[in-house]
Amino acid sequence: MDFVQALRVSKSGLAANRTKMNVIAENLANAETTRTAEGGPYRRQMVVFAPKEIPSFENELEQAQKPAQGVEVGEVIRSQEDFRLVYNPSHPDADPVTGYVAMPNVSHLTEMADMMVARRAYEANVAALTNTRGMLLKALEIGK
Repeated sequence: MDFVQALRVSKSGLAANRTKMNVIAENLANAETTRTAEGGPYRRQMVVFAPKEIPSFENELEQAQKPAQGVEVGEVIRSQEDFRLVYNPSHPDADPVTGYVAMPNVSHLTEMADMMVARRAYEANVAALTNTRGMLLKALEIGK
């Protein structure tokens, strides 16, 4: 793998984890939203990553070497978990018979754990970019 491929793989990881962090932030911001445009409470969203092929410049004509793999956001799906039911008969969205309100299926604990994982993956990609840059600069120094 050459330096350009290494940079592209890290770049793809940074972009994918940034999207994941944005989705997590949206989930946390809507953790108490009981009424959406689609009707009903907000549904938690989850990011699904997919492999991304990064082409090699050196071996474009040769198909013998498999291209480096990166990552991309394959899709953002809505969770099908049940909503939380909270007893609050005075809430405008409460069921008139039972007094329960359907609350979003967002767990602060799960979202914070997912955010820590995404942050660490982001930091790992930043470290890989920094190390690749350092190696590239050293190689240029040797070439003087």
